[in-house]
Amino acid sequence: MAQWKTELVPPAPRIAVDHTGEGALVICLHGIGGNRTNWHDQLPEFARHFHAASWDARGYGLSDDYEGPLDFHDFARDLARVLDHFGARRAHLVGLSMGGLIAMDFSALFPERVATLTLCDTLPGFSHLSPEQSREFIRLRLEPLLAGKALSEIAPGVARSLIGKAAPPAVYQRVVDSMCALHRESYIKTIRGSARPDIQIELEKIRVPAHVVVGDEDLLTPPALARSMSERIAGARLTIIPGAGHLPNIERPREFNAAVLPFLLGHREAAA
Repeated sequence: MAQWKTELVPPAPRIAVDHTGEGALVICLHGIGGNRTNWHDQLPEFARHFHAASWDARGYGLSDDYEGPLDFHDFARDLARVLDHFGARRAHLVGLSMGGLIAMDFSALFPERVATLTLCDTLPGFSHLSPEQSREFIRLRLEPLLAGKALSEIAPGVARSLIGKAAPPAVYQRVVDSMCALHRESYIKTIRGSARPDIQIELEKIRVPAHVVVGDEDLLTPPALARSMSERIAGARLTIIPGAGHLPNIERPREFNAAVLPFLLGHREAAA
C-alpha cells in the first residue's frame, strides 16, 4: 500500500498534493528547484500525528502549467484552494527556500488561516537588491536556459552549490533528479516572478508561532540570515541543523524531523 495518496486539486491550474494521515493539516512547500517528492522523508513521520501533505506548486511536478506570467501571490491563492479542498480552516505551513517565502506571503494575505510557520533556509524577500541587482540575479539563472542549455546540463552544478560538503551521493543525485524534473517554461516564469524587489515580508507583523530552521553549511540563505529573521519575529525559535546545506529536509531528514515535529506538536491545537 502506498504511504500517501496523490490528489489533483481543481480548478485549473490543478495543484498536485501528496497527503496521508489524519488531524490538523501540515503542508510542506518546496523550493524553486524542487517538487512535492522533496518532502517524502517527512510525510510518514508527520502523519503519525497530523494530516501531512506536500504540494507541487503551479507549474511543477504533476501540477498544471499556466498561461501568462507569474504573479507571485498566485502561489498563496493556490494554497488557499488547497486548504479549502481539505476542509482546513487553518494549517501548519512548512516552507523551504521559495516555499518559505510563499508561506510568509500566505500568512500576510490570509493571516487567519495560518496555525504556525516553519521557515526553512529561506529569506523574507528581495528588497535588499537594487533593480539592477535583481535583473542580474535573474539573468545569471536564466541565461544558460535561454541560451539553449537543458536542465540536465545545469542541474549538477546547482545541486553541488546547494548541498553540504559531506552530503552522500544519493542526496546529490536526488537533488539533480529534482532539478531535471522541472518544467522549463514554468521554471523560467517562476524565477522572473519571484526575484523582484517589491516582494518583501514584514517579519515584525507575523503573529503566529514561528520556527526558523537552517543548515549550518547553507551558503545561499546562511545561518546569519536565519538568525536575523528569528530575531525579527516575536517569540520565534531558531534551529541550526549541523552538517546540512540549503536542503536539510533531504540531507539530514532524521535531524530535521527531530527538530520540526516537536515544534508542530507543541502547537497542534492552533489549527483547530
